[in-house]
Amino acid sequence: MIQCKRVYEDAAPDDGYRVLVDRLWPRGIKKEDLVYDEWCKDLTPSGRAAQSLPR
Repeated sequence: MIQCKRVYEDAAPDDGYRVLVDRLWPRGIKKEDLVYDEWCKDLTPSGRAAQSLPR
């Protein structure tokens, strides 16, 4: 099962393999404080496509 969570939510024991999908590192979070297994920058939309997404 795939779950989508915000990076600012605490990790849960049943989260499983955690993948960060974001082009830039999240503001206010130190790399050593975030629980993640992989950071996939290349899965994010291009700059132009990202601008068209609702905020």
